[in-house]
Amino acid sequence: MTHTFHIPVLGLAFSIDSPIKVAQYGISSVISIVDDELIERMRKYYASQIGKLFTGISSQEEDARAKRITAYLDLVQDIVTSQIEELKKSTQEISDSLKKYIDLQPTHSPMREAYTQYLTENSSEKKHFILSDLLTNIKAGSIDVNIMSKVDKINYDKKGNELDAYYSDASAALRGFVNSKIKSSVVLSAGMNPRLYSYIAELPQFLPNINGGFDKKITLKVSDYRSALIQAKFLAKKGVWISEYRVESGLNCGGHAFATDGFLLGPILDEFKQKRAQLQEELFPLYHAALLDKKIKLEKAPTIKITAQGGIGTAAEQNFLLNHYELDATGWGSPFLLVPEATTVDDNTLNNLATAKAEDFYISGASPLGVPFNNFKKSTSEILRESRIQKGRPGAPCTKKYLVTPSNYQHEPMCSASRIYQHLKIAELQELQLNEESYATKLAEITEKTCLCEGLANAAYLKYNILEKKESDTVAICPGPNTAYFDRVYSLQEMVDHIYGRQDLLNHVERPSLFINELRLYIAHLTKYIHTHQRNLDTKKEKYILKFKEELLSGITYYRNIRTALFEVNSIEYHNFNMQLEEAENQITSL
Repeated sequence: MTHTFHIPVLGLAFSIDSPIKVAQYGISSVISIVDDELIERMRKYYASQIGKLFTGISSQEEDARAKRITAYLDLVQDIVTSQIEELKKSTQEISDSLKKYIDLQPTHSPMREAYTQYLTENSSEKKHFILSDLLTNIKAGSIDVNIMSKVDKINYDKKGNELDAYYSDASAALRGFVNSKIKSSVVLSAGMNPRLYSYIAELPQFLPNINGGFDKKITLKVSDYRSALIQAKFLAKKGVWISEYRVESGLNCGGHAFATDGFLLGPILDEFKQKRAQLQEELFPLYHAALLDKKIKLEKAPTIKITAQGGIGTAAEQNFLLNHYELDATGWGSPFLLVPEATTVDDNTLNNLATAKAEDFYISGASPLGVPFNNFKKSTSEILRESRIQKGRPGAPCTKKYLVTPSNYQHEPMCSASRIYQHLKIAELQELQLNEESYATKLAEITEKTCLCEGLANAAYLKYNILEKKESDTVAICPGPNTAYFDRVYSLQEMVDHIYGRQDLLNHVERPSLFINELRLYIAHLTKYIHTHQRNLDTKKEKYILKFKEELLSGITYYRNIRTALFEVNSIEYHNFNMQLEEAENQITSL
């Protein structure tokens, strides 16, 4: 990896082709492989762009989901390979594309230093040697994929018979990845799925190769150390090694918001730093024993990477996280939604993001998964959802069914954003004869759910003009609150220069530290919890609230202890940080 940051998965469509855009510059990114219909249509689009024959894979084919994913990932790999080969054709002089590759590198990278030497060198022989060395060191960014572990619907055949778990959504997506030619990581997120994890252990592609490394790796997205250890032990006992722990802020991120019980990012990263060696030492005996059962002997523990993401907004924060917590890299997600060279956002949504205010970004109950969801008020999907409510027809037609869950109403699982489900829930609500206020609150909870399967995919269809007749053209988008500080569309060079401190895109913006932003989100989360449950508080809920407050206050103490590492003493930032911690402490104690 040449860069010290990566672009995490962004919705369904927003990073669906990011590797095609940025891998040629050594930047790693993550493709969601949830929606195989989107993936198939993107394969058709890119095949036409490069003049390659496209043969469609019908959804009715045996194991169609896995085959579609494999075919698309193979095409992406072919395109990136071709791009890198084109870069390496600069054998006589440095081409514009090679110069861009070099210009995007970290400030103190050997490639940038070599390029400076190349420009000042007079000897043609030495210039040729430097150029050859530059070409040798070109590396593509990783083409990683993401699976939300619990988005794992069981499927049915044409006759309505339940198919084996082998064909479940997550298992089929995983199979699509392992059968592809890409050598990269699958990022597992959204919690533990024992069925999927057991299936991973059956796949030889995740076993170490003859060099002790991995062609296919596992990256685990986690919100705290305890969760990471539990999942890693489960997998290690089955002979599966976690190559990277991707620590994500529980609330200060995009997409679904998996709040911790008051644990803040700083203390969490500190625990990973302190226990990194211990983690490897604790897991390796379990892993080693499981490999021996598979007749594989490994002399030493494979390496572990620790990365972090969620709300990072400045080069100073980037450098602090890397250096203070000894991270291998960071993840920058939502800001890249404003970089068309890196992500896929339709023009209307892009303009709405660029002109949005802080209040347009909020945590909602919109997700059918029942997990808090980062929403955007100006998205066309929100406008459509409200329009349907006003017309007396809340809910959406459910066509893709990726987010269905077991229901009391039908034999087959249903999606809580679907029209039929909301109709049934509202009818049930009306029978309760609640007072007006309670009824309105419950009704809002039902109708707040929105269709993410279509909304999170449509940006790509609109951007590339491949929306089909009768399909909805509304877009749902799930940017993190950090997006509010970025107020225009940026070039890839601008955003990367900002990350590495060569340019400051936020020099005109008053923005608190990422730690303060996350702390405030947690206080708001706890305040909402107390407000929601104040009428039916029991001992268990009271203990939860007290423990949550205790963790937040502990986090504030931690931040006070590292403030001199964060800011220059007596600087404006230092005093503001102190004041903001004190304000937060007063808010928590008064709850």
